Amino acid sequence: MNLSSRFAPSPTGYLHLGNARTALFAWLAARGAGATFILRMEDTDTERSRADYAQAIMADLYWLGLDWDEGPDVGGPRGPYRQMERQGIYADLFTRLLAQGDAYPCYCRREELEAERQRQRAAGQPPRYGGHCRHLSAEQRAAREAAGQMPTLRFRIPDAGVLRVPDLVWGEREYALTEFGDFVIRRADGSPAFFFANAVDDALMGVGLVLRGEDHLSNTPRQILILRALQLAVPQYGHLPLILGDDGQPLSKRNGAGSLRELREKGFLPEAVCNYLARLGHHYAESTFMTMPALARGFAASRISRAPARFDAAQLEHWQQQALQSLPPERLWTWLAPALQTCVPEDCRMAFVQAVRGNILRPQDGEHWAAVCFGHFHADAEARSALEETPPEFWVAAARTLEAVAGDYGSWVKTLQAASGRKGKALFLPLRAVLTGRVHGPEMAALLPLMGMDRALARLSATRRH
Repeated sequence: MNLSSRFAPSPTGYLHLGNARTALFAWLAARGAGATFILRMEDTDTERSRADYAQAIMADLYWLGLDWDEGPDVGGPRGPYRQMERQGIYADLFTRLLAQGDAYPCYCRREELEAERQRQRAAGQPPRYGGHCRHLSAEQRAAREAAGQMPTLRFRIPDAGVLRVPDLVWGEREYALTEFGDFVIRRADGSPAFFFANAVDDALMGVGLVLRGEDHLSNTPRQILILRALQLAVPQYGHLPLILGDDGQPLSKRNGAGSLRELREKGFLPEAVCNYLARLGHHYAESTFMTMPALARGFAASRISRAPARFDAAQLEHWQQQALQSLPPERLWTWLAPALQTCVPEDCRMAFVQAVRGNILRPQDGEHWAAVCFGHFHADAEARSALEETPPEFWVAAARTLEAVAGDYGSWVKTLQAASGRKGKALFLPLRAVLTGRVHGPEMAALLPLMGMDRALARLSATRRH
């Protein structure tokens, strides 16, 4: 079974989460099967396609952890991998379909076609092409072209029959061919339409598995007809349900998420995004954080749900926490450092990231804890309230016992408990508030050695004076 797969974006904008999930699923399927993964740029929309978007898409995919065996930047035996560089290939196939009688030129003007669609809708009929140019003679075609009319090229749908289309997600679907009108496969400017280029490129590039959004379900039967007419191999198709936003509508920046690039800029880790997206409409037996190879081994099209997936920001943050716990300290520091305005001494960096990793979600979250350990901070309202409720004699005892145990946190709290008569929350909460400006946070036993006894004593003394 050929499980080579591909991702074929149009470079008309930045990669959004829906497309990122499609790319990830296709990559997981290929890597899990030890098959080829191909990246192809579908840039035939010349008005909207841009080279900088193509570069941005590739950069975002690489950031996500996806690589490809063949593609625009790495080449390969089945290129080119940009559709606008494949025009000669398409031209030969158009000629072949014309010679076989499976395609014909169409001279209908856009206004005529729109008027036809409006009449059909008004009559309660599905809009489809009425076949006006299907039976033009050679003389009639010549006359139209002599008048300056540039034809599109339409694929001729068989007049009768049923097409059965198996789908890895939705099962077999059945289509009566009479439901389809002849459709455009080449535009008047000579460029290929999506139906055509997308299908033949998959076949010519040896793609055996096509995973894409369910909005392509109605395209698939048309593409199968094209491939059969050209005697090209038909891949397996699997159509992924949509991702919905928090309002139940298709996912967009307005209702839950923007582009993959925006998540990256907010500090989300690629491992977190992959662990989240891999489970967005796909079930894994494992509920714990997984590496990319493990995600690939556990991926199966049979585990893709037919129900729409709903974007959940809280779940994305959960996987961000899990990813942060899995990072080696050196990489965690690389991720965290650009957001830190407070200097962290080089010899303290690994201990610092180990101490705070359970209490940060974004790089900027680390700045407060860097200030706690190596600088100055402002206490929040909860911490100030805890300080105001603590009597002055507690701070005197805290300073005296801290010096007595030479800054050892475990010994300090035991000694202070005996000296002050406080225990539990009454003991630990004011200590955390005075030393960190927060009532929740990393383990104090890890923070105290980083901030040092002198800084801790100074904070105890300042609180006592107030």
